[in-house]
Amino acid sequence: MNNIIFQNDDCLVVNKLKGEAVEGAKEGIVNLPLELKRNFNFNFIEAVNRLDVPVTGCALFALNENALEFLNAAFAGSFAVKARNNMNIEKRYWAITEKPKNPLPESGEAVHWIETNTRTNKSFAYDKETKDRKKAALKYRITGEGTNYLFMEIELLSGRHHQIRAQLAAIGFHIKGDLKYGAKRSEKTGGIRLHARSLSFPNPQKKDERIEVTADPPEIDNLWSQFIQ
Repeated sequence: MNNIIFQNDDCLVVNKLKGEAVEGAKEGIVNLPLELKRNFNFNFIEAVNRLDVPVTGCALFALNENALEFLNAAFAGSFAVKARNNMNIEKRYWAITEKPKNPLPESGEAVHWIETNTRTNKSFAYDKETKDRKKAALKYRITGEGTNYLFMEIELLSGRHHQIRAQLAAIGFHIKGDLKYGAKRSEKTGGIRLHARSLSFPNPQKKDERIEVTADPPEIDNLWSQFIQ
């Protein structure tokens, strides 16, 4: 295991592979924090941002309880409070989606209210707010296209369960391989075409400094190569 792309005394960022769980690993799923603990002798390690099992990219872990409390507060705080205190989090993703039936603007912002069915482990994005739904927002930009797919860059403005997958499906974009959210077929090698491209967050050691990390998709094939080009 050599996917660590940043590390200091308080935290580390891993370029997560598809099929790895950052928390709550079920039987047959790779328990990423446990593997990190075994391989690098960490006394404490716990996930801060929760990437889904089939998603790849920048996964942030705290290496002590103080850092975990600080980073959880940064990720959970309101937009206004985070901006005022230099605690804002920037999360950008790459997605390869099936071309939608109806054309959509090349860029835009999507706002929904997310409701999650814990029994099926699936989230649903609605246009109307209710007491059981949580507000979710993201910005998207179509950066290119192939014969059958669109290449998208996404800025995640909140952090909800399966948020990108549910919101993109709600506006007509289905992530390649994501059968749960309407894709036509699965990926031959598993996973889905959603990658946590970059992460920017305040340094737990020096609150006035920021840490910025970027990761390429861990398995570059022809489709990802087209995206990058």
